[in-house]
Amino acid sequence: MDMEQRRKWNENHKKLKEIILKTEEHSQIVQLFLFQHSLLHSSSIGQKVQVTLEDEVMKNLDQTTFRQYPVPNPDTKNSIAWHLWHIARIEDMTMNILVNDDQQVLYTANWLEKMNIAFAHSGNDMPEGDIAELSSRIDMDSLLAYRAAVGRQTQKVISSLIPGQFKTKVEQKRIKRLFDENAVMQHSKWLAEYWSKKTIAGIILMPATRHIFLHLNKCIRIKDKLNKQSMKLIIDKKMVALD
Repeated sequence: MDMEQRRKWNENHKKLKEIILKTEEHSQIVQLFLFQHSLLHSSSIGQKVQVTLEDEVMKNLDQTTFRQYPVPNPDTKNSIAWHLWHIARIEDMTMNILVNDDQQVLYTANWLEKMNIAFAHSGNDMPEGDIAELSSRIDMDSLLAYRAAVGRQTQKVISSLIPGQFKTKVEQKRIKRLFDENAVMQHSKWLAEYWSKKTIAGIILMPATRHIFLHLNKCIRIKDKLNKQSMKLIIDKKMVALD
């Protein structure tokens, strides 16, 4: 996605926000969500020709850049690995616990073992040592496969909703599940409280779309910054060699 396509994504998100509670426009809402959501995952998810925001993140992304922590960006010091894992976890728990009251994708195929990590929570308020461990250990290919599985499940969940469900409040028993399944850490109760005040529409407009968009853009800025630093280092070394 280039800058013009990202601008269009923002415009469509604004439109989605305007119509999402209009029961009579349920079909249009679902289709617009599916389109917006597909642009936040690998192009293989939506089977579209258009380059997605995840495609842009992964283009020429090497392991060093993927794992570097901390990073020198003003809006985040967390690694690209952490950001991709975080948005996958948030999407998984909100869509499959809060919206669908079903099993998280995380526990459908030994994903923790495949990703080579032990962190099942959202990543909010995560200690620096744990972020460093996750960044260095997580298997990139398995993380991307997990995120793809989460994305496919999200599209199934939203496609199965019936007119009027977007107005439904998140049930408290589902909020409780977040803690029962260690999806949200006890010292991050603020996150569960924030979600507990939302309708299904509110969950869709942030965790399932806007939240992902913001973090993927951070990933692109991280990659660009680190690539510029690497290029500058190479040039500086060449200049020294010429002296």
